[in-house]
Amino acid sequence: MTSARRRPVRRLAAAAVAAGVCVAGPAAGTGTALAGGVPKQRGGATATLDGLRSHGDAVIRVGAERREVSAGLFEMSVEDGGTLQTYGVDTLRPTQAQARYQEGEAESSPLHGSRNAGRIRWVVQHSYPRVDDLEALAEAAGAERLTASTAAAGTQVAIWRLAGGSRDGSGAPRVSAADAGAEKLADHLVRRARSAPEPRASLALDPAAVSGRTGDRLGPVTVRTNAPGVTVTPGPAATAQGVRIVDERGRHLRSARNGTRLYFAVPDDVDPGTASLTARAATKIPVGRVLTGAGERGRSQAQIVAGSSQSTVAADATVNWAAKGAVPAARAVENCARGGVDITVDNGGDAPFRLRAGDRRREIPGGGTGTVTVPVREDQAYRIPVSGPRGYERVFSGVLNCAASTGAETEGGGLDGQGVTTRSAARPATVGGTGGERTLAGGTDLAETGSGHTPLIAGAALGFVALGAAALVAARQRGNGQA
Repeated sequence: MTSARRRPVRRLAAAAVAAGVCVAGPAAGTGTALAGGVPKQRGGATATLDGLRSHGDAVIRVGAERREVSAGLFEMSVEDGGTLQTYGVDTLRPTQAQARYQEGEAESSPLHGSRNAGRIRWVVQHSYPRVDDLEALAEAAGAERLTASTAAAGTQVAIWRLAGGSRDGSGAPRVSAADAGAEKLADHLVRRARSAPEPRASLALDPAAVSGRTGDRLGPVTVRTNAPGVTVTPGPAATAQGVRIVDERGRHLRSARNGTRLYFAVPDDVDPGTASLTARAATKIPVGRVLTGAGERGRSQAQIVAGSSQSTVAADATVNWAAKGAVPAARAVENCARGGVDITVDNGGDAPFRLRAGDRRREIPGGGTGTVTVPVREDQAYRIPVSGPRGYERVFSGVLNCAASTGAETEGGGLDGQGVTTRSAARPATVGGTGGERTLAGGTDLAETGSGHTPLIAGAALGFVALGAAALVAARQRGNGQA
């Protein structure tokens, strides 16, 4: 019998399995691609998770299981320069070092539809490292003393509670800090948290794809940014085909700012084709922005920005043109509310375009826009091609990461009722050792690792790998006894 109350247990098992899968291959994302040499669609910060910077100990309990994990502040390297400090926002999802992340909207993350999303943003805006006066923070929380490590641990515990965990075990993973000061800070932050609005993207182009006829100015593509200025560069295909980037008056543009409307000026005599532009800016990623795992290997705990250095961010926009017929421009966004990926196509031509995405079909008239939602299961890698006339093709890929680790405690206690309980060292679980042997090792902070081994950060969930193994052994022993 299937029971919704058993979802957290399956999530723990899935997290353990995902940990093994991640070790097998490199942490890289394929993103989206467009035929004809146009780069993958991106917007804002792209960053790589380096590891934990400051952390303390925390305890996660689900039913009869208990696991000590490291909880704290992560550090990420921005792709084109810069550093981010982040916290995880999903208690039971594994987090892999060197995983790639992309800045995005909360509605395409585990925070979608959460009544506490604004409160989590408030926490990162009013705690460490944004508030670095640890004496004042300790006094406000009623704690005797806070260090960078215990302040980071208390902040992470507060975020996990708001994101789906609890302190009292009321139908959710129970999360507590091991240090008394960190626990008081977590209580204080949860108690004081108010809803804060989602901050503006560091850099985005809207829409990220346009289409139309040759000889026209195609767009507009609007710049959205918190940076004072943005550089705009046409891609190689645009330059080769004489496509210029202009404003609404047809004036050539090399720079822009928030609200600037960009157009692709396509010559009359050019053959049907595609091109792109890239916008770049130097700015700080706003505290409270969300980053999710990028590409088909994006199974990594979503992060929320808690601090940023000056960083280089980039966004791309593409254009498709032809003299006649259907001229599609496709873009995609993960729709957590509907459990899938929205594929939107603008048809800038004079003939209908028959959109086919997965098993979804829709005819879009010339000059019209249409959207289909392709269902995707949680944690499922997807690859959705959209093709059109004259060799046009977009391929959207990723992993749907929408469900936060909420839910009731498991029936019977333990993994699938096995009642397994474990206690272990408070270091992050790592996968390493020699000769291919996997061990749950302690003693090395992930922020300090840099060897040939591939570390996995327990963020929370990977601490339960041992539980899954114990449960499997118990199940096999039962099976042998019944044979």
